[in-house]
Amino acid sequence: MQFRFAYSQVMNPCIYNFNRNRGSEMEMEKVKKELMHMFHAWRILFGSLVKWIILSIVIGGVIGVIASVFANLIAWATDFRMGHMWMVYLLPFAGLMIVFLYHVTGQAKNAGTDMVLMVVRSDQNTMPGRVAPLILIATALTHLFGGSAGRERAALQFGASLGNWLGRKIHLNESDKRIMTLAGMSAAFAALFGTPMAAALFPMEVISVGIMYYAALVPCMFSAFIGERISIFMGVRTLTAPYPVEEVPDFYGIAWGKAILLAICFAFVGALFCVMLHIFEKQLKKWFQNPYLRVFIGGVTVVLLWKITGTDTYLGLGGGTIAQSFEEPQKLWVFLLKILFTCITLCSGFKGGEIVPSLFIGATFGSALAPIFGLPVDICAACGMVGVFCAVTNSPISSLLIAFELFGFAGMPYFCTVIAVSYLLSGYQSLYKAQKIVYSKTENKYIDRNTTS
Repeated sequence: MQFRFAYSQVMNPCIYNFNRNRGSEMEMEKVKKELMHMFHAWRILFGSLVKWIILSIVIGGVIGVIASVFANLIAWATDFRMGHMWMVYLLPFAGLMIVFLYHVTGQAKNAGTDMVLMVVRSDQNTMPGRVAPLILIATALTHLFGGSAGRERAALQFGASLGNWLGRKIHLNESDKRIMTLAGMSAAFAALFGTPMAAALFPMEVISVGIMYYAALVPCMFSAFIGERISIFMGVRTLTAPYPVEEVPDFYGIAWGKAILLAICFAFVGALFCVMLHIFEKQLKKWFQNPYLRVFIGGVTVVLLWKITGTDTYLGLGGGTIAQSFEEPQKLWVFLLKILFTCITLCSGFKGGEIVPSLFIGATFGSALAPIFGLPVDICAACGMVGVFCAVTNSPISSLLIAFELFGFAGMPYFCTVIAVSYLLSGYQSLYKAQKIVYSKTENKYIDRNTTS
């Protein structure tokens, strides 16, 4: 018994130490495996970062140069038309040229920005390379002869087209090609509008409402800032120059209620603009099935409206009117006439964008409401711009960034309120029929439905 006791007294500590050492070794092996896994994952992520930095420089540089040339071309076309207003009479014939160009290139049924959204969201991974020069020429012709349109559709389309084309040329996989498409859109948007932060997030946000394509964050951000720097270097005259909002009333109190009422108005106008675009498109195609006749009639109608109104306010981009909206209240019917001019122009077959007209509509409508609500005209015009933009694109985060980049941070309580309410009340309307509403605006619920068209 004494021997057994002595044996146990000697062996138990040895067994304990052995198990402890073995346990320590196992823990060390586990730590080593975790570290190796972490370093392996980090190596992959670092490789992805390097890859997208290089590709962002390429796509941001290439598209930034092209977008800057295009922006200067639009500025020249606008200045030339304003110095030779007789050119507006030729708008119907410019429309015939645009339809002819789309017909001979096989793009007569091109869905525009909707096609871009479908390419990014689906397995349809190619865009015709000829879309890029085609949309640039068609948009330039529309602006040269006085069509009421923006230029961002061209930016989004040729940016997406070139990004997708570059992805195919360097043999990227399907996922990376879609990311290149988004990065191209960001670069073009930033170069034309001078808002790189909003440009980086807008393509990621607008595709499917409720989800974000965060895999594209790095390439979109880098390409956007590169595109914007190139546009500055090339002397691009952006439409959305910074508009400092100098008079910001105290937000808390009655002003907060006024901001909510303003947002309700902006949501309604944004939804109205979307509905009118879809109605005009449907009805004009029904009444004039021949695209040549349709675009000619549309051009003639714009010319007649121009002569009836006796002003060129509603032709082209309307950048001067937007700037004026921050200085003095506009008439209440100005935004309605802009909706009419834009719907006829775009729905009859001319090419351009809807976003700049939405900024025009929002700025002039907000400016007109300023005396009614007893608020400074600049804060109302600014709220109108971002409120209507949010309503027609369903992009609240991008709208906030636009507000920050254009108007500064002082009016953010107003902008946040207007954007949030406008996003909710605009419902499921959108400028883009291919945009998906993934999550409900009123419930924490997955719905995955198309926008109302």
